[in-house]
Amino acid sequence: MVGTPERRRTQQLQQSGKTMIQRRDMLTGAFAGAAAVGLTGCARTTPPTPAAVKATLVVKGATIRTSDKEHPEAQAMAVYNDRILAIGTDAEIEGLIGPQTRTIDGRGLFVFPGFIDAHSHPDAVQEVYGTIVGFRTIDEIKAAMRAKAAQTPPGLWVEGFMYDDKKLEGGRGLTRADLDDAVPDHPAIVRHRGWHTGVVNSKALSLAGLTDASPDPAGGKFYRDNGVMNGKVAETALHVFDDIGERTPITRAMRQEGVKRVSMRMAASGVTSVTNAFGGLEELVSYQDARAAGELLVRFCFMPGGKSPVYPALKAAGLRTGFGDEWLRIGAVKYTIDGSASERTMRMSTPYNGRPDDFGILMMDEQQVLDVVNDARDAGFQIGLHANGDVAIAMALDAYERVLKEKPLADPRWRIEHCTLVTEPLLKRIKAVGAIPAPFYTYAHYHGDKWSEYGEEKLSRMFAHRSFLDHGIPVAPASDYPPGPFEPLMAIQSMATRKDLNGKVWGENQKISVAEAVEICTMNGAYASFEENLKGSLTPGKLADFVMLARDPFAEPLDTIKAIPVVRTVTGGKPVFEG
Repeated sequence: MVGTPERRRTQQLQQSGKTMIQRRDMLTGAFAGAAAVGLTGCARTTPPTPAAVKATLVVKGATIRTSDKEHPEAQAMAVYNDRILAIGTDAEIEGLIGPQTRTIDGRGLFVFPGFIDAHSHPDAVQEVYGTIVGFRTIDEIKAAMRAKAAQTPPGLWVEGFMYDDKKLEGGRGLTRADLDDAVPDHPAIVRHRGWHTGVVNSKALSLAGLTDASPDPAGGKFYRDNGVMNGKVAETALHVFDDIGERTPITRAMRQEGVKRVSMRMAASGVTSVTNAFGGLEELVSYQDARAAGELLVRFCFMPGGKSPVYPALKAAGLRTGFGDEWLRIGAVKYTIDGSASERTMRMSTPYNGRPDDFGILMMDEQQVLDVVNDARDAGFQIGLHANGDVAIAMALDAYERVLKEKPLADPRWRIEHCTLVTEPLLKRIKAVGAIPAPFYTYAHYHGDKWSEYGEEKLSRMFAHRSFLDHGIPVAPASDYPPGPFEPLMAIQSMATRKDLNGKVWGENQKISVAEAVEICTMNGAYASFEENLKGSLTPGKLADFVMLARDPFAEPLDTIKAIPVVRTVTGGKPVFEG
């Protein structure tokens, strides 16, 4: 085979039946797919005949990884409005270029379907009104909280966010005494980036009427040193402070600004679809406001929190999973059974290393889990149960198995959010019931400083992407942002290497290939929200959501995948980020 690299590439594609789609089939598939979904401009009017169609956007000369098993690779792609019209070689796509077609030169670039984050918390309103304290030293946190207090009217809470105890230098976490020194006159709280724990000052404890003798609430904990509260609080104990005192009012405009900010950051990382996995009414409104203002750059699936007023309101209106359109739709309802992996509160059958009496925290009992699953089933909602530890996962499966036996569903796709610590029996049950686990995809890499509290044996069964795939389970991609970074290239590196920031490998047996990690972040993400016929692969008729990378993750050294530059992100045929 001779000629230029581009010519050799074309010849390779033409000789591969697996990577070629004939032009007539591509055109027919594009319009058939668009008409079936019923959401595109061409489906709303009489579609032009294939011979008359000219693409609105064409990418040429690229290496295109489609995530379509029948046609995994191509050289060029044509887009008509917000849909993929055709894929193939440069020569095949050439005839679809018209006077109004925008053409992107993809030579040297690598195109993938837009990445999907199936479990996140993307609003970022805390960046608008609070103080980000994700620092490496306690002195830096204190300085930021002191500065915020100086700008806060007397009596109002001073709130810090994105704290990470294990990222601190010096070997100890933030305490009540630290906050008393920085913020003596206001009630103050610093929330862990995982949102399952926080640290409060003495003013906050006093405002809540708490003393060292106050009992722990059900499903929560006040931490103590020698019987004295040290300010750390966990799980339901955080809610003690929710409705006391006065806080800076969070306006509708502030929430919209938060959505705008996180939408821009996600688009810049190559994310084109995200699921808010525990939303309230205010967040649903903020997504609609951002969309109306043209600030929604990624597609949102909204999972209402089961204990939020928004869920009964949706049910009362007759709405259910699937309502909406390709930009904003209703997903599963979510409940939380146990605690956090990164904050070391998840409920396990064996204790934490060094804490023989600590098995983690449960927030629901068996009957409560069964009741909410029955309710979701009857209301037509997909359900996602937050279950990190093996005890909590078993509780979720107990309810799923019982309800589906009594009230069968053809394709429930009930989810287990996080599904962190598994066993072989649990894996078999997950497969049998058709549940979708959504384990953290950046945690092995980003949070390695926390895994010593679980130990090597447990890490061989945590974030178990290899085990899920080997059991034929369609594991979903999940960042859980802000607890974990959402960047999909970091996720691919983390799943492929299991190396933390210092190069230590955690759970080597759970490594997967780059190709498998990409499929998780694309097709599996779409499957988790019943959208595999709409997105997740670069297939004619699907949404034109894709990302262009400067280097190929398939050829990149595994330890540098997260550093690959994102050149362009396109959502619905329109560039939403250009680097």
